[in-house]
Amino acid sequence: MITFQILTTLGRNNNLLFNIGRIPLVLSSRSASTTFDRRLFRVLEKRLHDCDGATKRRIDNLMSMWTKYEEDEKELQSMEDDVDFAELVTEEKDKLFEKFRILHTEALDVLVPEDVVERSDTILEVSAGVGGQEAMLFAGELFHMYSLFAESRQWKFEVASYDATEIGGIRKASASITGTSVFKYLRYEGGIHRVQRVPKTESKGRVHTSTAATIVLPQPTELVVEIHPKDLKIETKRASGAGGQHVNTTDSAVRIVHLPTGIAVECQSQRSQLQNKETAMKTLRAKIYQRQLDEQLVKSSRARKLQVSSNSRSDKIRTYNFNQDRVTDHRIGLTVRNIEEFMQGGYPFSQMIETLVKEGRNEIIEELYSTYE
Repeated sequence: MITFQILTTLGRNNNLLFNIGRIPLVLSSRSASTTFDRRLFRVLEKRLHDCDGATKRRIDNLMSMWTKYEEDEKELQSMEDDVDFAELVTEEKDKLFEKFRILHTEALDVLVPEDVVERSDTILEVSAGVGGQEAMLFAGELFHMYSLFAESRQWKFEVASYDATEIGGIRKASASITGTSVFKYLRYEGGIHRVQRVPKTESKGRVHTSTAATIVLPQPTELVVEIHPKDLKIETKRASGAGGQHVNTTDSAVRIVHLPTGIAVECQSQRSQLQNKETAMKTLRAKIYQRQLDEQLVKSSRARKLQVSSNSRSDKIRTYNFNQDRVTDHRIGLTVRNIEEFMQGGYPFSQMIETLVKEGRNEIIEELYSTYE
């Protein structure tokens, strides 16, 4: 497991950490240690029999590079005790380290390529949980954080629904996010987010605990999820909530129920019934698709701790402690500081997202190891 303490120590020592199958490998910039886990390349060798021509050629090339790497490594080891070659050995170790880094990256790309789901656009839903007004304020801050992160990635963030409160928070809000590999980076955000802080309305300075829930759904194409009109129950009604003169004047709000699954969605954020229906259908298709993915997840050889299924989103995944200026992700034991920048979708948030993506990939690699052992 990657911990913040390990990463911090490595940063102070100017070292690099490779996490292959969750077995840490520490290599300093002046040392190309060879005590790493070689399972990655053993799996590659076994995959030769199970892949297409193009992938086989990539693996053949990688295995040739790996053989050359091992030969160079042995040659350097034989020269380590010779003081006359000390400077040369140090330089060559650095070059060897770079070769390994490239090999490692390419091997991972072959074994765990980005799949169709990771490239999907995304439906994001945030709703207030336990904690009354404070929970609604926190839910609004989370939704805003995701919009800022999307903007920093040059993704398109379109609000689909937004049920605001009088004090500036939200009861529930959803958005459609489109761009490059959106689901890959947001898929691990689904679950319960807990906040610990002193509310603005607290006169005695006591810390309160509140929660908000986030759901992240991949947005499939119509070809991936086929929905028959006969399986739908569509209802229209007048929109409610903030919205000016348009609210309660036309039957623009749309509610759709998918009869075979019982999944229901509703949209009233757009001005026209047609637009609301289109948005609701996108959300419905995403929820049906997510249910299919959940079923595949259950059948997986290992239950992945990072990917929270839609049936178990009561799991607390993260704590935001404002008094201590920290955010902790409980699945990977990672704590980052500077909560203000985190809530602006800044570097600390990106750091946590990238670590989750890497750890998610490691879980898949562990499954591969189990398959080929």
